[in-house]
Amino acid sequence: MISPSEINTIAAKYEEENYDFRRFLKERANSKTLDAQFLKLHNELFADHDCCKCNNCCRSYSIVLDNKDIERISQHLGQTKDEFMREHLEKSEYDPDSYKINKQPCTFLCADGKCSINEIKPAACKGFPYTDHRDRLASMLGVVSFAEECPVVFEILQRLKKIYRFRYRS
Repeated sequence: MISPSEINTIAAKYEEENYDFRRFLKERANSKTLDAQFLKLHNELFADHDCCKCNNCCRSYSIVLDNKDIERISQHLGQTKDEFMREHLEKSEYDPDSYKINKQPCTFLCADGKCSINEIKPAACKGFPYTDHRDRLASMLGVVSFAEECPVVFEILQRLKKIYRFRYRS
């Protein structure tokens, strides 16, 4: 598997091909079959991958928190909800009722690669990169985007290309 430090450079070389593969799947893949393939590859590849040694997602993305996450994290930090929101959040540009972490890398990412709020980690963090969720065919745009940061997602796409005998024609 590609090392976390090399994924951006290597993924950039495959960007057009990955978008072409997305179109290929949209035209040819069965959603349920693709979901099963994603789940199998997700389980296989994440079994041997330590996300704490990568953390590219924590360095690159600002997650959106729901009210439950905000309440839980502010309590964990010993802050009022308002203090927590002022210090760590900003309005999400996608949803006016949501808030996102205001720093990149994530303010909760420690120097050793661990998450300082791991025991109460937000749902968005727990689920990333969502390759074990249903309806991957509908969210292939996100999958292709995540392949630029996550070595496992990149590898999943590479293996799916073999399964589907995808040939890229530049």
